[in-house]
Amino acid sequence: MTETNVKTGTLVDWLRDAHAMEQQAETMLKAQSQRLEHYPQLKARIDQHIEETYGQQKLLEGCLQRLGASPSAVKDIAGKLSAFGQGVAGGFMTDEVIKGAMSGYIFEHMEIASYTVLIAAAKAVGDVETQRACEQILPQEEAMAAWLRDHLPELTTAFLGRLADPEAASKR
Repeated sequence: MTETNVKTGTLVDWLRDAHAMEQQAETMLKAQSQRLEHYPQLKARIDQHIEETYGQQKLLEGCLQRLGASPSAVKDIAGKLSAFGQGVAGGFMTDEVIKGAMSGYIFEHMEIASYTVLIAAAKAVGDVETQRACEQILPQEEAMAAWLRDHLPELTTAFLGRLADPEAASKR
């Protein structure tokens, strides 16, 4: 196998991983959005990011298709199952909204790292279209991470305020 084939094969593997990661993100975000009741700004931003996630999945599918590949059903299912488990566990937390926001912030950074690697890999194999697709996705992930970072203090304050009020539900 030539060096180019090895690099391209690795790029395909990483694109499949990214697609599975976006499948996981979709499942996690939908579960979180469906349960949010008292945090409308967070719900609205999550819903916006769900739409971005759909677009990201399509871009990744296009990259894979151009490279003669398709998403990995096994990886996609594993990502969705992992997210489902996280969603179920979140339902039992008394501070679900805060833990969900923290987990989302961490997950966004994993996505940022993934797209940074994919951009470099696409450059290395000369795949300009994949590079551009990943360069289009990366700022969306960075923006979501920044939004969460910037709103964690406000969310925390709102949560603690609701927690202190015996008449208010704070969890979601």
